[in-house]
Amino acid sequence: MKSLVIAEKPSVGRDIARVLGCKKGGNGFLEGKDYVVTWALGHLVELSDPESYGEQWKIWKMETLPMLPEHLEIQVIKKTAKQYQTVKTQMYRKDVGELIIATDAGREGELVARWIIKKAGVKKPMKRLWISSVTDQAIRQGFSHLKDAKDYQKLYEAAVARAEADWLVGLNATRALTVKHNAQLSCGRVQTPTLAMIAKRESQIKEFKPQVYYGLKAKGNGVIWCWKSKDNSASTYSGETIKKVQEKVTNSTGTVEEIKTKDQKSYAPQLYDLTSLQQDANRMFGFSAKQTLDYMQRLYERHKVVTYPRTDSRYLTQDIVATLPERVKACRVGSYAPLCGRILKSPIKGSKSFVDDKKVSDHHAIIPTEQGISLSELEYGERKIYELVISRFLAALLPPCEYQQTEVTVLCQGERFSVKGKIIKKPGWQEIKGIQAEAGILPEEEEELSGDAAPGGKDEVEGSLPEFTKGQKILFTETKRTEGKTKPPLPFTEATLLAAMENPVKYMENSDKDLKKTLGETGGLGTVATRADIIEKLFNSFMIEKKDKYIHLTSKGRQVLGLAPEGLTSPELTARWEQQLADIAKGKAKKKDFEAEIRTYTVDIVKDIAASSKTYRHDNLTSKKCPDCGKLLLEVNHKNGRMLVCQDRECGYRKTLSRVTNARCPQCHKKMELVGEGDSQRFTCACGYREKLSAFEKRKKESGGGVSKKDVSKYMNKMKQEAKEPINNAFADAFAKLKL
Repeated sequence: MKSLVIAEKPSVGRDIARVLGCKKGGNGFLEGKDYVVTWALGHLVELSDPESYGEQWKIWKMETLPMLPEHLEIQVIKKTAKQYQTVKTQMYRKDVGELIIATDAGREGELVARWIIKKAGVKKPMKRLWISSVTDQAIRQGFSHLKDAKDYQKLYEAAVARAEADWLVGLNATRALTVKHNAQLSCGRVQTPTLAMIAKRESQIKEFKPQVYYGLKAKGNGVIWCWKSKDNSASTYSGETIKKVQEKVTNSTGTVEEIKTKDQKSYAPQLYDLTSLQQDANRMFGFSAKQTLDYMQRLYERHKVVTYPRTDSRYLTQDIVATLPERVKACRVGSYAPLCGRILKSPIKGSKSFVDDKKVSDHHAIIPTEQGISLSELEYGERKIYELVISRFLAALLPPCEYQQTEVTVLCQGERFSVKGKIIKKPGWQEIKGIQAEAGILPEEEEELSGDAAPGGKDEVEGSLPEFTKGQKILFTETKRTEGKTKPPLPFTEATLLAAMENPVKYMENSDKDLKKTLGETGGLGTVATRADIIEKLFNSFMIEKKDKYIHLTSKGRQVLGLAPEGLTSPELTARWEQQLADIAKGKAKKKDFEAEIRTYTVDIVKDIAASSKTYRHDNLTSKKCPDCGKLLLEVNHKNGRMLVCQDRECGYRKTLSRVTNARCPQCHKKMELVGEGDSQRFTCACGYREKLSAFEKRKKESGGGVSKKDVSKYMNKMKQEAKEPINNAFADAFAKLKL
């Protein structure tokens, strides 16, 4: 008898099949002497939509809420039904005696396989492959130590509990809000607290009151010295204090009081997990979280040059260390080739800074695979992301940057002044910055999530300082007062919003330490795999919009926060759920008790929404009427442009007015918008530049570069397709896989 192995993705399935010697190809599976390997495409089965339970929920009405089926059913996802049938057929083969679950080692991975098996109704012995990486060695070791699937029954129950809770709370709250206010409104355990964080940031910015701060610079012996207060700050809020200091020290002689010289080291940044990669890609290239994930998926599945992208770990497991030389060889592309050659001349060791089995949960950090590729084979976005992964990987393998820092302190009229000098002795990992610049990757400083409430002055200079000796006299021949204003926190970008979702503790009103700890340990709001979809959904439902690179609430988003049940606007709900789900997985709590609590909560939130006297007001009505139902249309700012949509959620009419494109203005080089219809379509730019689409195509064709006619045609077809998609048909938008 053979064993059927069920993997989560085709790429992982093929890796397992290769190791197990399954070479005979089938349609959606591979077969060998002892094993048959098949795979899902992520989830193949999901919770059934409300309409499947009966006529009462096919129409959205408040009288039929809350929706509380006695048992939540599951259904095959239509989009991937063909692969489900393939897996089901293999499970029912007479020569298959047991099933081996080889989906991702985690809660959701357990759910993927178990739901397929449950829906198929197969009753065969089950085992579990539990590995944290998919190297040949890890796969072989895992198959030699297969676990009994019963050991993971509680984990499966926790996964089902999470999915059912999101269905009950998310769908009921969304339907209640929508029918109460006859508008396309939605809320959920993750998306609504995310909106609340954006609102809190906007409130902080609005309420921020800038303070003027002052500093003092003094010139002496060819060096610019920086004044320091008693608490070692380079500034003060007292202008009078700085004025008195300036009067005292101008044209006065100070004495070198202290000279400190230290040999320092700076270490390479951690390897990428998905969130940190999305943050850097957004800062450096303006890629959205969804774009970065899409590029990563193509690099992982199609090109096979990076490891599994949906990871929340920034470390490797020990078994990966032996494969590092081969991975470095695969990185010998473009500007990275000489550096890779030098790294390979010495043995590559796994430093504790990036190798730690205990810090890897389901998947290790994102690194290149052993398979190389020519950069010319990659699209622009794919190449930029691949180079980011290579850069971070090689940086981790390089030694620390070694430098010498010298700080000289002068005492003048009782006031302290200092200057620092920095000499790089061995660049170490910072050598990668030069290569990144050559490759067109310019590292940027991380944006702070809080305002500059404690300003300071910079007193460090790159390079060596003049020779100083203790007791040396320094004449301050010239002084200059500096001043500035404290700045409010910046609005969120996608990069900083991802960081806030990952660590939302500061946005919790509750001071419960256990809740905060749980939220930190479970990765915050959403998962690395779902945060991009959550942000995208908020854009697509017009609850947030982007101005330049910054994210702002729309009127709709702000009103949804006011209309949503209070419990759904805070990360605390997620923290409490995760505490209870962890207890279910450990056998410390029962799924039925959690479910009973969720059902009670669902009833309460529907009652709250139904009884609310609050109203929803469209403040973006136009004078244009919907051609389908005659009601006035709304003008909304989509993530990539503007469109008209019908205010009646049941109508669903939409029309694109303009779309931000990748075409660059020939005058100011900013991205242009495409507006109009048919032959009258034209590109417009904020600088005032205008150009017909036909003229643009002709210019690009003559120049032999930029966007081809084929690309424009492809883009236009995509835009037409998006225009046809409903904003909020009864189930698709509300459920939308409910990646909460």
